[in-house]
Amino acid sequence: MVDDCLFCKIVRGEMPSHTLYEDEEVKVFLDIFPVSKGHSLVIPKKHYEQIIDVPEEEMAFLKKLPEISKKLKEVTEATGLNVVQSNGKDAGQVIGHVHFHLIPRFPEDGIMKLPAQSELDESVAKEILEKFKI
Repeated sequence: MVDDCLFCKIVRGEMPSHTLYEDEEVKVFLDIFPVSKGHSLVIPKKHYEQIIDVPEEEMAFLKKLPEISKKLKEVTEATGLNVVQSNGKDAGQVIGHVHFHLIPRFPEDGIMKLPAQSELDESVAKEILEKFKI
């Protein structure tokens, strides 16, 4: 854990939280600035800044995401649920600790409308396909 990380402080019990679920790998708590009723955060207890920093063998905390999402949707009586995970400042990440926002959705709530989409440029697609090798 990192001394000055807000989420690490919450995991250590140094900062209060409204904890919905906790086990040895994960902590789930209500967001203190919710965009909807029940907006929660799912965080691994181990500190990693971005999802790309988490080793494959440390991804077990994600196994709980479906069950937690289902329960939150039931409890809030939401008709939908967004799972949002951002990496880096330009993607909107504010706290440098991997976290997933679970955002219960309701009819006509006006939250997170996607921008207009445009057709895929074939030259861009070809360039990415050529470079994307794992």
